[in-house]
Amino acid sequence: MPLTAIALNCSLKKSSGEASSTDAMIAVLKEHLAEQDVELAETIRIADYNVPPGVTSDEGEGDDWPGIREKILNHDILVFGGPIWMGQIGSVAKRVLERMDAFTSETDDQGRMPSFGKVAIAAIVGNEDGAHWSSAQLFQSLNDTGWTIPAGAACYWVGEAMGSIDFKELAETPDAVTETAQMCAINAAHLAKLLAGDTYPGTKS
Repeated sequence: MPLTAIALNCSLKKSSGEASSTDAMIAVLKEHLAEQDVELAETIRIADYNVPPGVTSDEGEGDDWPGIREKILNHDILVFGGPIWMGQIGSVAKRVLERMDAFTSETDDQGRMPSFGKVAIAAIVGNEDGAHWSSAQLFQSLNDTGWTIPAGAACYWVGEAMGSIDFKELAETPDAVTETAQMCAINAAHLAKLLAGDTYPGTKS
C-alpha cells in the first residue's frame, strides 16, 4: 500500500494569498518525498483554524483540533513545519505539541499511543539562529508523544544575521538544503515502510 504524508504549517500568520517560507520548505520536502513514492496529500495551516490551548484531544465546542488530529493520524508521515521566532520554534507549533500531549493517555491495550508507527520530520525556516534548538524542541516533544524520528529528520534554512531575506524570496533552493531534504525524505520513507509492515509490539497484556 502506498505511503502518504501530511504537513502542518505552523506559521504565526493566517493564509492571505501571500507566499509562506514554511510552505516553501514543505514544498521542497514534498518534491523529494514524491521521489520516494510518498504522496504529501495536504498541508494544514494551523492559524486558519480554531485550535485553543489545552492538553486534551477535544477542548469543546468550536475546537478544530479533533478533525486535524484525525487527519494527521490517517497518514504515515507527518511533516511538521514552522518558523523560528526569538531563537525558538514559534508559539503555534508549541500549541500543536501541547495538544498532542493527550496521546500519552490515549494508549491501546499494549500501551501504544495513537501515533506509534508514524514518522515525523521537521521543516524549519527563519533568519539568524535557532534551527538546531527548534528541531531539538520539536523532536523531543514528538518522541514523547509517540512519533518516530528518522536519522537526519530536520530540513532547515536560516538567513543572514540581522538580514531581511526570507526563504521564500530565494531565487533557487541552496544545494545544501536540497541535499538535506533528499536524505530526510529517503530516511523518512524507508522508516515509514518498515513501521507500516511491522509496527511496535507494545507491552503484552
